[in-house]
Amino acid sequence: MEKKNVGIIGAGAWGTGLGQALARGGHKVQMWALEEEVNTSVNNEHENKKFLPGFPLSPNITCTTDIVEAATGKDFLIIASPSLFLAATIKKITSVKNIADGTTYVGVLTKGFVPSENGPRLVLETCEEALPECYKGNTVYIAGPSHAEEVAMGKITGLIAASENPKNSILFRELLRVPGLMVFSSLDVVGVQICAAAKNVIAVMYGAMDAIAESSNIIGDNTESLLMAAGLNEIQTIGVAMGATHSETFTSISGVGDLDVTCKSKYGRNRRFGQDIIKTDLLSKFKDIDDLIANIGKVGYLPEGAVACKYIHQLGQKKGLKLFITDSLYRILNKEITPPKLMEELLNGSMF
Repeated sequence: MEKKNVGIIGAGAWGTGLGQALARGGHKVQMWALEEEVNTSVNNEHENKKFLPGFPLSPNITCTTDIVEAATGKDFLIIASPSLFLAATIKKITSVKNIADGTTYVGVLTKGFVPSENGPRLVLETCEEALPECYKGNTVYIAGPSHAEEVAMGKITGLIAASENPKNSILFRELLRVPGLMVFSSLDVVGVQICAAAKNVIAVMYGAMDAIAESSNIIGDNTESLLMAAGLNEIQTIGVAMGATHSETFTSISGVGDLDVTCKSKYGRNRRFGQDIIKTDLLSKFKDIDDLIANIGKVGYLPEGAVACKYIHQLGQKKGLKLFITDSLYRILNKEITPPKLMEELLNGSMF
């Protein structure tokens, strides 16, 4: 593919890591950052010291605090805004000419669910409602086992580009075919989104189990494999109930691949959060899960699984799903049960 102008709305770790990969491939990348300190460090020092410290960035990447500038005149626009601010962020760029007329292709990195008066909603559903009508069914969701740090370093990484529009999926696949990235197309936009959100919940529990294992003689590799397998089954249960269309989504890099790296990688914030629940009694700072989500900044990093847990728990109740891992984590985060008490329940026969 010829070199393109790419805008990235959101200069967090993942947006920056993918931007670096695109810039390494010769594309011209402009990121939008809310924080002036990010704008300054990217433009002046070629490093995102706040969200991806220690990784030098290509001169092909620039940054701006003007969101309209970041969206204007771009061939491709990638949304990397946190889910809680997604709709409000997108509405700031809908009047940009190339967005209003649909000439810019839009992809989305945001993971999780978006709260609404009618319950949690999927990310692409929220994006396409906020964007002009021409984008309905035409946005592309990008996910896969892809820690930002390794993507920034150029380590080989697989991604899925999912869209109801196969042409747009292929266009993003070709855009993202740069050194270090292997990209595959999918039509299962629901399944890929569910995998990207739900694996974070399993990773929190994996981290907690990993920490408990340090002082336990009954938890080992077998136990962690049990949790991973049960977690994958749970992700598939949620995905099918929400309308996933392809069973292979869950056995692909989007499903088992992303779950594996999120649970096991040293870069995993959700795994770290689970470990901190055990090792530092992190939850003592919060009254319940709502207090945790409202004050998530006090954690010091963003564990997406804590937020996703609440919404998947709600979806499970609404659809009558048996989601043992999600519901157990919800009880822990909501201060209804302690991890040791939960382990006691498990040993008494209340298994997955």
